Amino acid sequence: MKTLALVMIVKNEEQNLGRCLQSIKNIVDEMIVVDTGSTDDTREVAYSFGAKVFNFAWRQDFSAARNYALEQSTCDWNLVLDADEYVVNDCGREIRHFLENGCQRIGRIKRIDEFIQNGEKRHAQSYLSRLLPKGVKYTGKIHEQVDSTLPRENINVEVYHDGYIQTNKTERNLELLLQELKKHPEDDYILYQIGKQYKLLQQFVRSEIYFEKSHSLASSYAWYRHSLVVDYLYVLMANRSFEKGLQLIAMEQEKLQDLPDFHFACALFYMEAAFCNSDQYAHLFPFIEKSFVRCLEIGETDNYDRVRGTGSFLAAYNLGVFYEVTGQTEKAISFYKRAANEGYEKAVERLNMLI
Repeated sequence: MKTLALVMIVKNEEQNLGRCLQSIKNIVDEMIVVDTGSTDDTREVAYSFGAKVFNFAWRQDFSAARNYALEQSTCDWNLVLDADEYVVNDCGREIRHFLENGCQRIGRIKRIDEFIQNGEKRHAQSYLSRLLPKGVKYTGKIHEQVDSTLPRENINVEVYHDGYIQTNKTERNLELLLQELKKHPEDDYILYQIGKQYKLLQQFVRSEIYFEKSHSLASSYAWYRHSLVVDYLYVLMANRSFEKGLQLIAMEQEKLQDLPDFHFACALFYMEAAFCNSDQYAHLFPFIEKSFVRCLEIGETDNYDRVRGTGSFLAAYNLGVFYEVTGQTEKAISFYKRAANEGYEKAVERLNMLI
């Protein structure tokens, strides 16, 4: 029978670590926790769950720390989690089936990221390579990636992550990314990640510069390209770079025709352009409706990393808003009801005002 270790790197995570270890303790055979310099009771929490705890002197390199942690594992397979993540579904049997299959591959687990946008709690989902056969390691000082040519396979393991709303690590990440860019100035993925950090800091002009260069360098088959395009489009909208945005949409719309996040961003982009400069962009107005409708036609999908709701309640709500402001009240009520039935509270508020 194949053995499985939980492998983690942590620092000052006493508030989160117990939740993570509790969620996984009955699935793994061993728990490896590498501490990179905690000053709280993180180590004591790890010991209380029977984890093996090791020290590693932090040197501004996430891959170095993760690889050291992997080296401490004595198991055939390693599951990599962070302290602000925890398993939320019954996946023990699924994981064991994956391990015993015999094929050398890497398991991609689904992570649900909680974040705040426009004052509302939102959730994004992505598949991450986290279930690794022994010997597979990481590369990259920041936003480290699994360094392997083994095939990837999605498995039914769902992990919740709320670290984005607990702590802001943007400045730290940006510093490390800029250091990496000095060594690899044409690395499209590093450029993309820098653009993301500036976007989080709402420094949209700087963000646009890095997204533009990343987009010009990234392969059409880059695994993250769809996310780059969507993020880039939101930044162009914020900067009111409407002509550049329309060019981006024209360039990418065929490749991303089945991604609800893309069409959702397009709808908001058309709306912003039409309202900011109605004389020049009034012709975009019909595309607002078409784009939100396309979101609902696609629906929620696991084919891409995405924000939950862009293929369902968020698109339905925004269609309701569109119909309400254009005087189509019955249609507005219909789509507000659709969003409300899927649990979207803002739609309930709008319905109460219209009915």
